[in-house]
Amino acid sequence: MLFFTPFLSLLAFVPLGLSYSTLSDSTLKSLPSPGDDFDIHKGAILAPILRTRVSGTPGSAAVLQHFVDFFKTHLPAWTIELHNSTSTTPVSNGKEIPFVNFIATRDPPGSRSGEVGRLALVAHYDSKLTPHGFIGATDSAAPCAMILHAARSIDAALTKKWEAMVAEGADELEEQKGVQILLLDGEEAFKVWSDNDSLYGARALASTWESSFHPAMSTYRTPLDSISLFVLLDLLGASAPNVPSYFRTTHWAYKNMAKIEHRLRELGAFKSSPNHAIKLAKRKNKKPRTEIPFLVDANKGDDTFVGGFVQDDHVPFMARGVEILHIIPTPFPRVWHELDDDGEHLDMDAVEDWTRLVTAFAGEWMELEGFFDFKKDKRKYMDLDKTEFEIP
Repeated sequence: MLFFTPFLSLLAFVPLGLSYSTLSDSTLKSLPSPGDDFDIHKGAILAPILRTRVSGTPGSAAVLQHFVDFFKTHLPAWTIELHNSTSTTPVSNGKEIPFVNFIATRDPPGSRSGEVGRLALVAHYDSKLTPHGFIGATDSAAPCAMILHAARSIDAALTKKWEAMVAEGADELEEQKGVQILLLDGEEAFKVWSDNDSLYGARALASTWESSFHPAMSTYRTPLDSISLFVLLDLLGASAPNVPSYFRTTHWAYKNMAKIEHRLRELGAFKSSPNHAIKLAKRKNKKPRTEIPFLVDANKGDDTFVGGFVQDDHVPFMARGVEILHIIPTPFPRVWHELDDDGEHLDMDAVEDWTRLVTAFAGEWMELEGFFDFKKDKRKYMDLDKTEFEIP
């Protein structure tokens, strides 16, 4: 990603007319924690991503295999696709480097191609070529792990909701909303960030989807049109992030996520909060401290909206009309593109808080209140088995 530049948005405020319902306090507090799965050394979700994974290398292939294994083992109802492309880079000496985007989709049962609008949860999984040995924990191993956990956390609730709707006798589900996970390859520049040396996977996928058409008379013309909201996570996992609202047309979605953050803090469920019970217990002075939110623009007005722009994987999608909610802090974390952007330098309380925020946002978007079964899910999530699958 590249620099932040403020600008005045001239676009109209468009809430898109999408249905959206809040989760109860009880549900918010009960959303499953990633727990040991986010252990940086042996956690079943996060640890396999905390390695060098430069595009086209064995490390990249291993992380991609991890994604495939995770979904095939634990989320078999999701459809997996791998989008392949190749490109030369400024350091490949004319050799074509492979880039592989991982795509997992969960749509309502019986839905037809071109009839489902989707919430896309997006991060890049490649790591930067330099400095040698760069891990990229915030950039973006932790965001990938957050998305995997969120998908697993809402999966059973999606099934329960859709089964209940079918049982009620609906010939066709009233809503045609699904969820799509995009873990993109080749975001990082190999030498110096430019239009041609960056966003390799995102540029290839956006171009492919722009020219891939759904059947005639479909609600959505292309897979790009099917993306109702593209939520891009990047550089998350450091302490005290400052995340602005960048785009006026999705400020309504930003505010919804900010409301969730505020409620989680009020409920004492935000672990990085200075007023979390564990931190209060360690302080001699029990007086509550001022809460500094992650999402700092919750009160930004629509009439005088001043946004901004950070070059990232959303760019080729936004250029084709996709609505973007970019969750990236500015300023960037201190460890940005440094060797100490590794697991040891993650703020794990912040990582867990972001994970809960993203999960709750997806749960509200998909209107899952009343469909979570936390006791059953807790047993289900105790262990991830080690079944191996070949990448299709």
